[in-house]
Amino acid sequence: MFERILMDYSGKKASFYTLGCKLNFSETSSIARRFEDVGFQRVEFTEGADVVVINSCSVTAEGDKKTRNIIRQAVRKNPGAMVVVTGCYAQLQPETIQKIEGVDLIVGSGEKLNIPEYLGDLSKKALTEIHIQKPKEIKKYFHAYSFGDRTRSFLKVQDGCDYYCTYCTIPFARGRSRNDSISNTLAEAREIAAKGTMEIILTGVNIGDFGKSTDEKFLDLLKELDRIENLKRIRISSVEPNLLTDEIIEFAAHSARIMPHFHLPLQSGSNEVLSLMKRKYKREVFESRVAKIKMEIPHAFIGVDVIAGTNGETDDFFRDSYRFIADLDVSQLHAFPYSERPGTKALEIKPVIPVDERKHRTQRLIALSDRKTEDFYRQNLGTVHEVLFEEQKDKKTISGFTDNYIRVETDYLEELENQIILVNLENILPNGNVWGTVIKA
Repeated sequence: MFERILMDYSGKKASFYTLGCKLNFSETSSIARRFEDVGFQRVEFTEGADVVVINSCSVTAEGDKKTRNIIRQAVRKNPGAMVVVTGCYAQLQPETIQKIEGVDLIVGSGEKLNIPEYLGDLSKKALTEIHIQKPKEIKKYFHAYSFGDRTRSFLKVQDGCDYYCTYCTIPFARGRSRNDSISNTLAEAREIAAKGTMEIILTGVNIGDFGKSTDEKFLDLLKELDRIENLKRIRISSVEPNLLTDEIIEFAAHSARIMPHFHLPLQSGSNEVLSLMKRKYKREVFESRVAKIKMEIPHAFIGVDVIAGTNGETDDFFRDSYRFIADLDVSQLHAFPYSERPGTKALEIKPVIPVDERKHRTQRLIALSDRKTEDFYRQNLGTVHEVLFEEQKDKKTISGFTDNYIRVETDYLEELENQIILVNLENILPNGNVWGTVIKA
């Protein structure tokens, strides 16, 4: 057991590096604010710092590898700095990280916000300290939101997962599903809106599961968020199809603040593979959710997660999956190859698909995604949408997203930055974005 020492770190510098999902980005932002509370100045990762914090990802083997590379880079660039690794990879593989020379602290998912309490006098450690709770012991809810970009903020509304899919380690990395109350979540949303942020993206591991630990419902959270007057836009990140109810879709359809943008994890279009994955639905449920969205909100953008080449996905199962997805009225696929995760049940499933074949299947899905996205963009040409323009560095063009998540470019004007402006969508550019003309008031 290590003694926690919280000191005044005025004049000291801390840098942060985030890998992985938007949930990690929201959490890093809150960790950084915690550092600022005890006196640290936040600096860029490329600058020299007294403490370097790496918030890691472990969704894929590639994520693991990238995390290790970033740790080594941090040690090289900051030889005298205290190096702290947290996040999912830290929770799952602390012994592997401990072998990397120069790492001082490894802090698990349950202790992220408390990192300053373990820093002491910032001296390098002879032996790496590890502060990890077992998944079943991770019960605290660590609330978080990102800030720094005036345009949008990622607001964490849920953490953990009770779905033990055979290919996934997230329940072991983050613990059981849990959330804060609606009232506390609303307070954070109001705080974000009061800072002038135009858009909030609701994020979590399984946000449709919101309310399980507080006896509330995700729909109730949406209804309350929709009442925040100075909040202009709300986006819903990934929601499991079995948790995306008709009532949620219908409410979104009539809301002025909830954007017509959905992201649904399918993972496979084959019922046989979905069964091997131990997903909570069959493809017919997914198909019905897409149909319901398009019936209520015809212009809605629908993104879909798909894994290619998971163990057990025979050639026939992949062809069946591909045909199913090709026929779906969706806008984009987030396709990636299956990656073996230590300790998962998927490792027991046969056949094992060769890595080259996984990559080939992924490329086919990416090509399908490109066609679907272009088709969706073409369907919207000639229409007028509200675009939230972002701050721009080059000052030649400026870009932003429509309500239904189309990236739009137009000629740069400073007064467009961080503003929601009506734009006529005209043509698709070589870079894949849409050129638009601002409609003067």
